[in-house]
Amino acid sequence: MEKDAGLVLATERYGSSQCWKYLAKDGGMERRRDGRESESRGNVVVGVFKSVFLPQGYPDSVSDDYLQYQFWDTFQAFSSSLSGTLATQASLKGVGVGNQEATVAAATVTWLLRDGTGMLGRILFAWQKGSKLDSEAKKWRLFADVLNDIAMFMEILAPYFPACFTLIVCTAGIFKSIVGVAGGATRAALTVHQARRDNMADISAKDGSQETLVNLAGLLVSLILIPLVTDNPVLTLSLFFLFTILHLFANYKAVRSVVMETFNEARLSIVMQQYLRDKRILSPLEANRREPVFLEFGKIAPIKLGVRLQDVVQSPEHLNLALKENSMPYLIGITNGCVCVCLGSEASVRDEIRAVCQAVWLSSMLNCPTNQQSHWEMVHESHKLMDANFHPFLKGVEAAGWDIKRTLLDWDEWRVEWKTKSS
Repeated sequence: MEKDAGLVLATERYGSSQCWKYLAKDGGMERRRDGRESESRGNVVVGVFKSVFLPQGYPDSVSDDYLQYQFWDTFQAFSSSLSGTLATQASLKGVGVGNQEATVAAATVTWLLRDGTGMLGRILFAWQKGSKLDSEAKKWRLFADVLNDIAMFMEILAPYFPACFTLIVCTAGIFKSIVGVAGGATRAALTVHQARRDNMADISAKDGSQETLVNLAGLLVSLILIPLVTDNPVLTLSLFFLFTILHLFANYKAVRSVVMETFNEARLSIVMQQYLRDKRILSPLEANRREPVFLEFGKIAPIKLGVRLQDVVQSPEHLNLALKENSMPYLIGITNGCVCVCLGSEASVRDEIRAVCQAVWLSSMLNCPTNQQSHWEMVHESHKLMDANFHPFLKGVEAAGWDIKRTLLDWDEWRVEWKTKSS
């Protein structure tokens, strides 16, 4: 065994991958890699790949779920790229490419109508759903990819319905504009989750590099596919359905791999209900595995957060009932089968978490067919329940690894200051 020629003066490392020693030697200082030289030479290619396509400081600078999510996200992007090639070919055929009877003006008008309706769809969707994309990033991410596949399927079918071609491609354009808003916004939300050193820009840039590499690979494969599928609708549809299945499977695995440590309504509901059942606190990994990733429509007892006062109480008597047993800076009421929470201006993040826990319990009670209590009796009981359970619950979730300094709860902007009647 070779003996070091000098005393180790210092050591340094680059991230978690490379380590060097500084040795005193002949009155000077020598820098030497810690480890066998053959291994270091073998890792040169891997090191270059990581520096080009992974954020600086990986894996310490990103969340634990980063690699698994990026793997599935890359796989779905490759499948989507191939599906997109088939859809683009169909769209070009539909506007008259290769058809001597088609006019440039007609093709231009169709293209402009498609782009114009898409722009309007982008604005309207961002107006209606923009505030929901942070709190339900997983659901909207998956929704965007499903909608993208539907839009591409419509583009492939459009040339076979020439009388409705413009209508079909405009509808597909609207769907794709929604995909652009939902996909881009939810990717930004996931980037915030992945960044562990406030390195959102670096993660986003490297994600762009990964996507570019995947699209380049998809382009090369597409050059092989195009001659095979031209004038062959059966093969086109068969390949499209194959790529779509792979795309949706990879997307599902991608969103399932994300483990967020901040509470949204779904994760908080899962953790709170488990705690009320057996006093066990679920870890972020356990709760994220149970979190639904498909959009839910027609919830039996929805919860509205940050509503106006009149949505909770309609008279001074109702206000006194809402304040009974309540010392918190929020009011809770049940209106038309919906649990409404009115937030005070001085409420903290912990108050917001408690309010949603209380609303979740009320919502579950409304869905219970055996419950015979009046609405205000249920509200008063919920206050007592939170007084007894919320403090140990909050300590437990913090110890389990949840971030309670911020939340992804979907609060509206109404804030109220109220006064009680003098006794």
